[in-house]
Amino acid sequence: MKYLVKKFDQHLHGTVQLTSSKSESNRALLINALSGNQLQLHNLSAARDTQTMERLLKESGEVWDVLDAGTTMRFCTAFLAIKGSGQTITGTPRMCQRPIGVLVGALRKLGATIEYLGEDGYPPLKISGIKDQQTSLIEIPGNISSQFISALLMIGPSLPDGLTLRLTTEVFSKPYIEMTLDLMRRFGVESLWEGNEIKIAPQAYSSGAYTIESDWSGASYWYSLAALGMNSELTLLGLRSESLQGDQEIATIMEKLGIKTTYDNKGATLTQTGEVAGEIEINFKTCPDLAQTVMVTAAAKGVTLKMTGLESLRIKETDRIAAMQNELRKLGASLIEEGSTWTMIPGTLPVTVETIDTYDDHRMAMAFAPYCAINDITIDDPSVVQKSYPDFWKDFQSVGIVIEQI
Repeated sequence: MKYLVKKFDQHLHGTVQLTSSKSESNRALLINALSGNQLQLHNLSAARDTQTMERLLKESGEVWDVLDAGTTMRFCTAFLAIKGSGQTITGTPRMCQRPIGVLVGALRKLGATIEYLGEDGYPPLKISGIKDQQTSLIEIPGNISSQFISALLMIGPSLPDGLTLRLTTEVFSKPYIEMTLDLMRRFGVESLWEGNEIKIAPQAYSSGAYTIESDWSGASYWYSLAALGMNSELTLLGLRSESLQGDQEIATIMEKLGIKTTYDNKGATLTQTGEVAGEIEINFKTCPDLAQTVMVTAAAKGVTLKMTGLESLRIKETDRIAAMQNELRKLGASLIEEGSTWTMIPGTLPVTVETIDTYDDHRMAMAFAPYCAINDITIDDPSVVQKSYPDFWKDFQSVGIVIEQI
């Protein structure tokens, strides 16, 4: 199935109730399970990843199939290292190609029994929980996926001797680690981050209630549409000016692409300013999930991007760097890699776009959809948005965008 997203050449005005944050939801679900299900969680994400995690934590079967949910794989692996009794955790073929060796190595050092059922360093895994903690000090690189670090931190207070994480390199995706520690604090767990060490004493999560914020990653596609649209004024409900989510950085990035953000108690309003830079330099190491959206927006506005911090895109749902090189070419743009720097050079627009391939990657579909403000665009396999933003296409239609199934 494909969707033809028709060119939208009207003024962009409207109000959108965004999907809830998958990042917050999944962390809150793991904390809830570790607390003995004492928490009252409101506004949980409807994303397939979150629904999968919620189901697995409730069912506690012998085989835990995370499907294609990377966060769920990592968080549930850590959970089973505390509570497991020989369960197998697995996922889609692509999920079983995504490395997990750093997390497994750390959990083994703590005392968990974990067996690779296929290739070493990759799922599927068979996990039995820690009986006797072997150490409280774990050394781990700071430039790996923050989900490995967050998984370890959240089980830290449940360990008999607590946990000290020593980060051995520069820390990437620091906002996600801070989000994890902040949520833990909201449910009674204190931590101390000094220098390159995070210390968590053995302690119990307390009961409490929490309402999940709207998703700043999901907001990024609306920022793109507002930047590419005409006289845009768009209100996104449920966003907070003081957010735990690192992807709030999209508001700062989009200032350079012509969008101003103002907040009230309902959410954020995006207004077009018309002030667009000719060249922008961005380090995405703290917000890699924004990169695809920003590349498409810049390509469509004729802005050159100089980018760093994209290394983790190689091991996402697909190799996102290769995928973007292929698909940006269809917009007449090029993505050039030179060492640890990437340059996106726009082409001449508008172009008639052939079908955008999505590579089983939800963010590919949503990143390219706002191009409809420039010209018609066809998206292959549009159902991939179920992973993080199930109502994405319905929300797009709610502001007047016409979508045809072909």
